[in-house]
Amino acid sequence: MIIGSIVATFIASTPYLFYLYEGVPDVKVWNTFFGTFNSQYYESVFVLAWTLTGKIIPLFLLFIWFFTCRHWWYHVLLIPISMYVYQIFTTLNEDFSFVDSNQLIYLIPIMAVIIPSIYLIRARIFNKINEVNKSLEELEDEFKLSPKTFWGKIKQYF
Repeated sequence: MIIGSIVATFIASTPYLFYLYEGVPDVKVWNTFFGTFNSQYYESVFVLAWTLTGKIIPLFLLFIWFFTCRHWWYHVLLIPISMYVYQIFTTLNEDFSFVDSNQLIYLIPIMAVIIPSIYLIRARIFNKINEVNKSLEELEDEFKLSPKTFWGKIKQYF
């Protein structure tokens, strides 16, 4: 119950988290106590921060959805998660190139594993529906991997 309240609070605060970029100055070189950051491509740390918040906040919400989803198809969420991770990586490491280009090429191997897996699970569910008198929710519960703790759910993927 406490974890659920914390997650709900984070979800409710995402509009405020998105506007954290407004605390970043509109300069090309930003000196902080962490070090100096020079924005080569955007020529403004403010624009870079705005771009990153537009990618980090949806990624954050996708992670919450992934770890709390009770449906059999939740692994398909790994595709947009990997897309946002790639975009963030590209934004941070290559401040001099276009961010949203050619990402589909890098997602193809991930999609090649996840999409057939989802359809195989779906086929197994519908075969069970034809053989057994169970509801779709009961069959989803059979196929669902549900560790007891949040960390247990994270560990099942690594």
